Amino acid sequence: MSKTAQEHKLLAPSQLNFVIFICSTSRYSELTQGKNVEDPSGVLIMQRLRDSGHIVLLRKILSDSRVMIQRNVKKALESENVNAIITCGGTGISPRDVTIESVKPLLEKELDGFGEIFRRLSFDGIGSAAILSRAIAGISKGKVIFCIPGSPQAVSLCLEKLILPEVCHILKHTREE
Repeated sequence: MSKTAQEHKLLAPSQLNFVIFICSTSRYSELTQGKNVEDPSGVLIMQRLRDSGHIVLLRKILSDSRVMIQRNVKKALESENVNAIITCGGTGISPRDVTIESVKPLLEKELDGFGEIFRRLSFDGIGSAAILSRAIAGISKGKVIFCIPGSPQAVSLCLEKLILPEVCHILKHTREE
């Protein structure tokens, strides 16, 4: 890591407030039917964030609906208490996977390297199937947004290799004038 990056990280906040949105029509349907919903990726995200000293303000399951995803992300963007948003799931290539298409128009700046590096790291584990992996990150209203795939393996990879090492550093730069 460069000396400049090290200095920036030292000046970055160390504890952030996160909102997590799990985008899954099947889990949302189970939830609305009053069923017990298993959410291993959401639990994993919460645990890793908390273990790293961050605060999870909200974890919510959403349907794969552009309207629902945008409405919830916009609400989180308007909250003064929120620093970072993670959406998990709905990033595949099937017609129902609309998370990225829902969030991308809300971004003021996209962090192209996030998806590029995620796919490169995924390639080491899953080979050429990594080309089907979609992930984006960006900035909006002084907050960081990450859209990551829903598998526990992808969640672990994103958190450990990309999000946790850089989220505070990214947020520091969003606050600069």
